[in-house]
Amino acid sequence: MPVQRRLLLGAAAAAPAILAARGAGAQEAMRITLAGGSVGGAWSAIGNAIGESIRRAVPGSSFSYEPGRDAANVLLVSQGRVQLGIAHAQIALRAIKGEPPFDRAMPNVRAVSLIDSEAAWQALVREGGPVSSIEEIAQKRAPVRVTANLRGTLMALATEEAFAAAGAPFAQIERWGGKTHYVAWNDALDMLKNNQADIITNVVDFPSRQVINATREMPVRMLKLGPEVVAKVNERLGSTPVTIPANSYPFQPEALNTFRAHVILLTSADVPEATIETIVKAMIANFDAIKRSHATMARLEPKALPDTGGVGLHPGAAKAYRAAGLLA
Repeated sequence: MPVQRRLLLGAAAAAPAILAARGAGAQEAMRITLAGGSVGGAWSAIGNAIGESIRRAVPGSSFSYEPGRDAANVLLVSQGRVQLGIAHAQIALRAIKGEPPFDRAMPNVRAVSLIDSEAAWQALVREGGPVSSIEEIAQKRAPVRVTANLRGTLMALATEEAFAAAGAPFAQIERWGGKTHYVAWNDALDMLKNNQADIITNVVDFPSRQVINATREMPVRMLKLGPEVVAKVNERLGSTPVTIPANSYPFQPEALNTFRAHVILLTSADVPEATIETIVKAMIANFDAIKRSHATMARLEPKALPDTGGVGLHPGAAKAYRAAGLLA
């Protein structure tokens, strides 16, 4: 079944959000729906903080938050079922081009702002696991048990690309006698703890408080990546290299080379320019409150907001950034 149909079936319960603002009447009350991540997660906290900034800037506006997932959020935005969505730029770029996991191009996808540029691919290895680096998997033909995240997320796509770049694509791991699982992060942590997995992966900030808390009583180490693997992934995924400094985690004595993605706020080119301009101005005006919404945002400054990982800015967003002196 095409990914668009599958994702729509999962998102069918989301009520279509209707935009009340018309053309130049940007200060009229708006109805905005934002599709983000799971309730209680970082995207949920940030998304609701953005909604509160809209309500403050345009009294009488309504805002609703819908739990979602990377690819599904891009699809909902493209089809006009929601006005805003949070996703990784690398997933959005694939949607624009019509590359997997999408089966058609969505050229109307536009960026509104950066949310996080320090979401790095990180892999935890069970202490006593069969390998210490991703390259060793192919060298030893190791029958490792690996978790990616759920299908339709950048986390899963990034993990597939990393293992393929190291000469150990998932299909080959299965032929070597290993196992690959597409499960949510919390389920992956349980699998590692219960010795049901050797390696679990995610794309998160660093140091991630979630990772630190989850591994306090779990002996783990970081899976190492060589520069060639990182370069191959970046070429395929559109990600960028990053180094996690030594001792960022209690179990990580050495610096770790990996790759990172951009988490961005998305919209459609079909949303009126004045609407997006108003939303961006509201975000800038209430930026301190948005920063406080989650630790992920703490290091972000307004000047970084237009850096949307290669996804073109919506004209309304560009206009607001120019007015604020954040874009030439």
